Amino acid sequence: MDKRAWWLAALSGGLQVVIFPTPNLYWLCWVALAPLLLAVLQAQPGDVLTPATLGRTSLLPARPAQGFLLGWVSGIIGSAGTCYWIFYTMHVYGGLDTPVAFGVLVLFCLVIGAHTGLFAWLVAWVASGTAKPAIGSRRALVLAPFFWVVMEFERNWIFGFPWDPLGTVQIDNIPLTRLATVTGVYGISCEILLVNTAFAAAFLARHRSRRLLMGAAVLAAAALQLSVLVQPGPLPAAGTARLVQPNIPIDQNWTYDSVRAVLHRLQQKSLPPPPAESTGEPDADLIVWPESPAPFYINNPLFRDTLSQMAVQAHAYAIVGAVGITEAPPGKVEPQPVSNSAVLVAPDGRWLDRYDKIHLVPFGEYVPFKTLLSFAHQLTRTVGDFARGSQRHVFNLGRFKAGTFICYESIFPGEVRQFAANGAEVFVNISNDEWFGHTAAPYQHLNQARMRAVENERWLLRDTNSGITAAIDPYGRIVDRASRDVETTLLAPFGVVHATTFYTRHGDWFAWLCVIIAVAAIGVGIPGLRRKTN
Repeated sequence: MDKRAWWLAALSGGLQVVIFPTPNLYWLCWVALAPLLLAVLQAQPGDVLTPATLGRTSLLPARPAQGFLLGWVSGIIGSAGTCYWIFYTMHVYGGLDTPVAFGVLVLFCLVIGAHTGLFAWLVAWVASGTAKPAIGSRRALVLAPFFWVVMEFERNWIFGFPWDPLGTVQIDNIPLTRLATVTGVYGISCEILLVNTAFAAAFLARHRSRRLLMGAAVLAAAALQLSVLVQPGPLPAAGTARLVQPNIPIDQNWTYDSVRAVLHRLQQKSLPPPPAESTGEPDADLIVWPESPAPFYINNPLFRDTLSQMAVQAHAYAIVGAVGITEAPPGKVEPQPVSNSAVLVAPDGRWLDRYDKIHLVPFGEYVPFKTLLSFAHQLTRTVGDFARGSQRHVFNLGRFKAGTFICYESIFPGEVRQFAANGAEVFVNISNDEWFGHTAAPYQHLNQARMRAVENERWLLRDTNSGITAAIDPYGRIVDRASRDVETTLLAPFGVVHATTFYTRHGDWFAWLCVIIAVAAIGVGIPGLRRKTN
């Protein structure tokens, strides 16, 4: 395999890093995958990757195994550059020594990179499926956008880590993100890949066609990217929420007195200022505390009394992160599992409802395959071993309903949409991104949460322990936000939306369509079927 194919794959991996926050050079997404496509489609020995020879039909695509290796290299670089924060989390909060934490990061990148390898394998499979390389390459380029969606969808539903799908880099491009209301984020990823394939096709074309194809690709990328300048007017808000950002260190040692002091401080942050100090700010309809940053147990009388008093004094509903306790069956004395929960308290102080987090963080909130990975129990020393919830029900706050999802759940589009499908008219996302430290992860996490607001056309109130706390409108725009790493309260506007989007009603139909197309393409490539097709 020509060494220049490796350099192209590495270049693509680097481009996949810089398009995400930070540094957020999102406009490079239109060419980020083109080098990898070129590497896969022109990888055989003797290929000469120069402008004078790129269009020759004698250049051969990679064999499927070679394509996988090229994609794997690209994926390893991309995952290492975007998810480097895993080392920080494992070392600082997981208690792992530096070499072990680094080894975990390397293993993670090898696994995540294999998904990009799968994409490149599919491209190479189709490209090498005919005796005429030019025809095979054209087929592969046509199918590549669908293959990429399959890869992202597989990372969601099978692997369970759909972090940073390609479409989120265009979250500020409002006209383009309208596509997500129909297809979810996968439609935007497909659109980005389509432009990348146009650039790859231009480099692969004969000299007479190259300028025309390159011009078309540049115009398409420019037109799609310049639509970021289109900004609709502000959307009307129908309510106000107090989003409390406590900025509590995760590794703090807790006593009864320290818990009481924090509760009192947060209670004061949640209440409107006294009349003598009032600045004319509107009364809040809702108070939100983040994913439990302290041992706030639901059965703790101090915690319950504080929340009830706060709701009564503020004349507002409250959604608060807490540690849920499961009632022990009669006659049972052994410890019962706890859950990562959100509770709803009424303005009269009554505790109305509770949501238990369903999609837990592996190695953070539970240890998968405990028998085989017994050493990993130390990773949950800070957060514990949680039980899963079972139902994505919504909170009824009188004049509107709120769907509350917790931290990690915000990166799963098919799961968050179920809250809107079940009647949620406002989204509330509570999180604790203190785990990420001063890395790019909080910004990546925020953009994925913003995409959930776009897909379902819902206002999103996002409250975190240390940031990024923000009010987000149905276009995914940040209407207001709090500074990071400070204890503060954000008076956040929000609206109530009753209508549902096509994506909310029908889910990941587009991703499943891409799966069908990919399966059909693989089937045609099977020996025997391939000969008949040719």
